[in-house]
Amino acid sequence: MNALTLLKDDHDEMKKLLKKADDTTERAVKTRAALLHEISAKLTAHEKIEEDIFYPALKSHPKAKDIVLEGYQEHHVVDLIMGELKDLDENDETWGAKFSVMKENIEHHIEEEEGEMFTKARSAFSADELVELGERMEAMKDVILTASLTGH
Repeated sequence: MNALTLLKDDHDEMKKLLKKADDTTERAVKTRAALLHEISAKLTAHEKIEEDIFYPALKSHPKAKDIVLEGYQEHHVVDLIMGELKDLDENDETWGAKFSVMKENIEHHIEEEEGEMFTKARSAFSADELVELGERMEAMKDVILTASLTGH
C-alpha cells in the first residue's frame, strides 16, 4: 500500500472516532472510556509509523524538514492532552472540553499533513518508494495495534 494512502485511511478513521467521542455526554462514561482507549491505541500506532518510518525518510529532503519537525511537535502536544484525558474521570465536567481541544489539534495536524506534507512527499518520493514505505509502515502498525488492542 502507498504510504500516503495508508496515512489518509488512518486519518479518515480517526476523524470518525473523534466525532463519535466528541458527541458523547458526561453520562456516557463507558462509551467515552472505550472510545478513548481505541483512539489512544490507534493514535499511538499511527504516530509510531510516522515518527519511525515516514518522518525520517521525508525529513532528509531539505524542503520538507520544517513541516516534519512541526509534525513531531504536534504529536507531542496531542500526547500531552491524551495523557491528561486518561487521568480524568470520563464524567468530569472538563473531559468534553479537553477532548474537543485534542480533537481540534488532531484535525489541524491531519489538514497540514494531507496538504503541505503530502505534496512534499509526492515530489520527494517515487511511486515505488511510497509503496515500499507504506508496506513497512503497515507491517509495523499491525504489530503495534495487535499488541495494544489485545493487551499483549
